[in-house]
Amino acid sequence: MNIIHLTDLDHPGVQPYARLTEAQLRNRLEPDKGIFICESPKVIRVALDAGYQPLSLLTEEKFLDTQAAEIIARCPDMPVYTGSRELLASLTGYELTRGVLCCMRRPQLPTVEELLAHRPPRVALVDSVVNSTNTGAIFRAAAALGIDALLLTPTCCDPLNRRSVRVSMGTVFQLPWTYLPSWPYPAIELFHTFGYRTAALALTPDAVPIDHPQLNAEERLIIVMGTEGDGLDRSTIDACDYKVVIPMKHGVDSLNVAAAAAVAFWQLRNQS
Repeated sequence: MNIIHLTDLDHPGVQPYARLTEAQLRNRLEPDKGIFICESPKVIRVALDAGYQPLSLLTEEKFLDTQAAEIIARCPDMPVYTGSRELLASLTGYELTRGVLCCMRRPQLPTVEELLAHRPPRVALVDSVVNSTNTGAIFRAAAALGIDALLLTPTCCDPLNRRSVRVSMGTVFQLPWTYLPSWPYPAIELFHTFGYRTAALALTPDAVPIDHPQLNAEERLIIVMGTEGDGLDRSTIDACDYKVVIPMKHGVDSLNVAAAAAVAFWQLRNQS
């Protein structure tokens, strides 16, 4: 085991945990060098099971033989930085974790064509959702409720954002996902080439209820949802094959995007 005991947070190996912003971790200029931070033993194990590459571990000394022990045993060559709780508590956000953090290499994302090549029956498309909590919740709902893959527009929150990973409970590692280079065109034409129909969640007069039988009858369907505040742009709604609404009562006109996603995923899930 490569255990490194810390007396301060100036060690170069802990810079990803102590000093780097989310943007710096992501490293847009050199994506092949990008990293992200994964929190809690359970979520770290999910990432390892999915084949993600660990670079280092940061944990309190008291967890070396308990919560972190299995992870350390699985990755014996990985540097393990450890210190007292008082020292690590000076890291922003550390008090919110389960005492174990892992720095991991960002994966090479598939192209949209590669993701759709296997014709996953149900795909979620997330457009301009910028809140990391909502992003994580959407991934968790997608994994739980029968969605096979996710697409994100370029303006979406990074699913490997630290909070998003935590909220998703590691489901960001279990579902295939990637970014669309642009949206809605030429992506819409590409979807049709692969045999997909698109269903936009939208409050429009011509929208059909989400339990309309034609929706579930579609062999391959992409469920499109928009930003937390304004929803989908009119151009996006018009480009989709279906406009879909979740019927509501008591004068409520809409749900939080993560809640709406869960309802839509359950109703339109792949039932094969």
